[in-house]
Amino acid sequence: MAVTDEAIEKIKGMIVSGALRPGDRLPKESELAAELGLSRNSLREAVRALSLIRILDVRQGDGTYVTSLDPQLLLEALSFVVDFHRDDTVLEFLAVRRILEPAATALACTRISDAELDRLQAQLDELGQEPSVEELVACDLEFHRGIVQSSGNSVLCSLLDGLSGPTTRARVWRGLTQEDAVSRTLHEHRAILAALRDRDAEAARSWATVHIASVEQWLRSTL
Repeated sequence: MAVTDEAIEKIKGMIVSGALRPGDRLPKESELAAELGLSRNSLREAVRALSLIRILDVRQGDGTYVTSLDPQLLLEALSFVVDFHRDDTVLEFLAVRRILEPAATALACTRISDAELDRLQAQLDELGQEPSVEELVACDLEFHRGIVQSSGNSVLCSLLDGLSGPTTRARVWRGLTQEDAVSRTLHEHRAILAALRDRDAEAARSWATVHIASVEQWLRSTL
């Protein structure tokens, strides 16, 4: 194991064991290095790495703190990694969305407020019957984000937010090249919304699956 990796593991061990808790300030560098049996250089590199993935917060002139360790904060690193996807992995991102998003939509059924349902309805009404592909995809992102947020699961929300980026280009491409893509997407959005209004979790799950699978199926046949 590389020296820096060892240092990361030792700091991680302190956090997992509860020796360092969310919001705690780390001991002085010299003290912590001695306590963990590390060189100050390897400790410094470990702190830098853990700050990049939002586990530690380095405050200039104040010290280094453990962050809140909130899942949404930690999963921001996922978005960074996802940005480096290759085109040939888009199908894999869609497959993961197809697994997770219907579950989130079903969860939202019992938790989404009437006010949020009205907001989503107004969004669809404002879009009209013949939106541009760009308008439709932007609305699609907001539509699903609103539903997933209503599921009340911050981890699911962060994961799906991170996964939606790589599939945006595929959705635009489909909208430009598949004849009925726009009308089909609008129909599926309305069906999902109707299921949510009826508080029918299984119907909501099914329509969300159909919605994502149709993009996945089109892309698979196109590639």
